[in-house]
Amino acid sequence: MEHILQKIKEYKRIIIHKHIRPDGDCYGAGFGLKEIIKESFPEKEVYVVGEIADYVSFIGTPDTIPDEYFKGALSIVIDTASASRVADQRFALADYVIKIDHHIPVEDFGNYQYVDTTRAATAQLILEFYLKFQSKLKFNMTAAKALYTGIVTDTGRFKYRSVTSDTFKAVAFLVDYGLDFTEILGKLDIKSEKLMKLQGYVLQNFEKTPNGVAYIKMKPEIIEKFDVSLEEATSLVNELSTLEDCPVWMLFAEYENNFVRGRLRSRKPAIDKLANKYNGGGHKLACGANLGDWDTVEKLLLDADILVKEYKSNLN
Repeated sequence: MEHILQKIKEYKRIIIHKHIRPDGDCYGAGFGLKEIIKESFPEKEVYVVGEIADYVSFIGTPDTIPDEYFKGALSIVIDTASASRVADQRFALADYVIKIDHHIPVEDFGNYQYVDTTRAATAQLILEFYLKFQSKLKFNMTAAKALYTGIVTDTGRFKYRSVTSDTFKAVAFLVDYGLDFTEILGKLDIKSEKLMKLQGYVLQNFEKTPNGVAYIKMKPEIIEKFDVSLEEATSLVNELSTLEDCPVWMLFAEYENNFVRGRLRSRKPAIDKLANKYNGGGHKLACGANLGDWDTVEKLLLDADILVKEYKSNLN
């Protein structure tokens, strides 16, 4: 962390990068870090680039900057395990690149990597970065809101096994700082009528493999029928998380160029190696998979079913 602070002090222009299809954690970590740097060093130029995530857009709006801004700049890539998943690939044009992440390492890229897989969210890492250098850095409520949003979304509201006592200690600082966390939770709870109807469709139309993998295929015609965005549709992956006989659940959807991807989740069986087999990765219990087509989805489901069968067998 000392090296990261040194580099932030060294550069006048700092550009923070999120991953493609951003979630609450990379949004919260990115905008939280921006606020900490701007509050501590008002003379610096700080930008957050990449795609918009509507459901956490209340945190901030990504910046649009020209290529020349990267010359002589520091790029900090947040919450991204591999270079190919960085939303704005111009990070490679920067003078120096730092990677800050909490995912299982997939690829080393940039000039310096700070990866801690024991942390529940990258936003927690950014908050702990501030707390370590509290006497040298400044904070504000905008940063507090962003970092709490990152932590609360990436931990499933503190339900996941990635949560530790350190997570609660970090969040306790935000509460003591004066954060109204109920305001943020209220914003995250809001759903459109269209999304609620799609939620009902998921609960009525999900499928199960013989051994207990629950899944839903969000095909384009379903998304079109309910008139929701792809981001909204895929946010419903955890609607299947409470089925008593299904320790693993998945949601599949078509992205750009009709490319099929999967969101894989688990209560206990490790699924990261399964995701790796299908050009994906992530955490032990929460992963993504790059499948390409619907036929490959069926192959993954067969492998997942075997995984769950073996898991249940070992319990007996």
